[in-house]
Amino acid sequence: MTLRADIDRLISELHAARVRGDLNAMCRLFDDDAAFRIAGSSEGKPIAITAHGVREFRPWLAMMVKAFRIGDYSRLSLVIEDERAAAHWQARIHSKITGVSVITELVDLVEVGAGRIVSYTEFFVPQ
Repeated sequence: MTLRADIDRLISELHAARVRGDLNAMCRLFDDDAAFRIAGSSEGKPIAITAHGVREFRPWLAMMVKAFRIGDYSRLSLVIEDERAAAHWQARIHSKITGVSVITELVDLVEVGAGRIVSYTEFFVPQ
């Protein structure tokens, strides 16, 4: 069983690595066989990514790091129950491609096993 403090730390480390754009630090937090999903909408267009295993989703994370910079990060809430957590956060996401910055709300649903993320689903909505 993973302790609440360990899950809180893991999510804090994940978000800090996202804000820094540190791909290697992000990937180290995931189990090699982790399930990874992102779902949201930007400018009325749905965005969905589903991958299984770090080898499959690392290129997606690399593309996100290359295309977007995250600033003005704020964790709004964190709910932890057993080995699952829901993190609600907000950030200003800047497109390095278009130059546009948008305040975005995100919710991460995370499941942890043996101290690493085994399932990750992120939902996002630009404001």
